[in-house]
Amino acid sequence: MKTLIHWIVSALAIAVTAYLLPGAHVDGVAAAFVLAIVLGLINTIIRPVLLLLTLPLTIITLGLFSLVLNALLILLAARIVPGFSVDGFFSAFLFGIILALVNFILHQFEKKDQ
Repeated sequence: MKTLIHWIVSALAIAVTAYLLPGAHVDGVAAAFVLAIVLGLINTIIRPVLLLLTLPLTIITLGLFSLVLNALLILLAARIVPGFSVDGFFSAFLFGIILALVNFILHQFEKKDQ
């Protein structure tokens, strides 16, 4: 049940972020749910490997390269998920930052309800 609630909150965060950012487009609720699954899988499987491989660059840039890596993974998700698109790298970069903030805020409400 907790996983289902987390998935719904993530999809809601994606929808809110796409609404706030003019460079990101989600074509409906189904695309938001699929994107939540795909981003979850990407962040679980691919992101740790890439963070390990780019660790020296991340250390040199004081962690800022992880934001660039996050934007690249969002661009990857945009190519995988039909119904989700971003206008370019900068839009994906902003999408990642805003999504993290919205996700944080929504998950604060989720924790208070439990």
